[in-house]
Amino acid sequence: MPEESITTPTPPSDSTPAIQPEAVKTGLTPQRKAAILMLTLAAIGIWLGLRWLIDARTNITTDNAFIESNIHPISARISGTVTTIHAKDNQLVKKGELLVELDPADYRVAAEKAEAAVGIALNETSGDASQVAAARAAVQSAKARQEQNKLDLKRGEALYSREVIPKEQLDRLRTNQRVADAQLQEAVEQQKRAEALAGITNGPGGKARVRQKQAELSESRLKLTYTRIVAPVDGYITRKGVETGATIQPGQALMAVVPLASSWVTANFKESQLTYIKPGQKVSFKVDAYPGKTFSGTVESIMAGTGAAFSLLPPENASGNYVKVVQRIPVKIMINQSSDPDHQLRVGMSVIPTVQTGRTAGQVLKELIPFSK
Repeated sequence: MPEESITTPTPPSDSTPAIQPEAVKTGLTPQRKAAILMLTLAAIGIWLGLRWLIDARTNITTDNAFIESNIHPISARISGTVTTIHAKDNQLVKKGELLVELDPADYRVAAEKAEAAVGIALNETSGDASQVAAARAAVQSAKARQEQNKLDLKRGEALYSREVIPKEQLDRLRTNQRVADAQLQEAVEQQKRAEALAGITNGPGGKARVRQKQAELSESRLKLTYTRIVAPVDGYITRKGVETGATIQPGQALMAVVPLASSWVTANFKESQLTYIKPGQKVSFKVDAYPGKTFSGTVESIMAGTGAAFSLLPPENASGNYVKVVQRIPVKIMINQSSDPDHQLRVGMSVIPTVQTGRTAGQVLKELIPFSK
């Protein structure tokens, strides 16, 4: 039988690793990880909250704001028929540019009549001088009659005292004296009237009637210039409501000119937001029509009262039940035209302005610390 081989087991060598106890787990436990995450989130939340609070206290904003501008109404000073219209809706016009022309025929004729009246008045000055001379002669004649009647009355009184003439004749002499006095007064008034018509009482060379006609001529020429209606300022035409051939009356609105170069923002801030808003502070604002674009401006003034105080029907807080309502005060913000060179902003647009009060984070945090001075 073949000899069976017997395998002898070999003893373990020193290089074979020995069985070690269960390895100790290293790293953070889930509880610690959750705690660190919560602390990190809390720190971020506090930091964001402080940042938001500081920004809210240093940069005051509102969404109750609109763009406004002066609106210059264009109206006629005289009545007439529109012959030509040179302006169109939304057209940019310059100051002094012709907008509307009226039919000048009637006013040109009136000016020519006034000019002729001035010439006639100049020719009548010699006649006025003659009337003045006649009036002065009449005064001299009345004075002579008055003096003669005085002498006659004096003689008559002397004769009556000696019973030479009857009482009836003396009464007649006295009546003649009173008539002479009245005639002299009348002649003096006629002389004053003649001199006034001739302009003599206004100084050497003064001609009252001529000046009157010259004033009428100036008025007629002025009305003739009113037939050409021009733009009062640079701006855009809006609310055009007149057409060629229309007959208009004085004061009738024809159109309006809006100067966008001098527009501003009226921001209605809450009364609690006005603590640190002052004129001269910088403002940045956004417009709904142009997302992503920021415009700039400056606080010009703060209204003297709330919007409700100057409304058509102001509230009567002293009557009935009182409910406190946070009031809003308009703040005028002038727009920096360099931020809007193309005049993209239009009247009535909604804006969101942010006033930069210039306060520091330290000033805001100091207010939050209790009992801080």
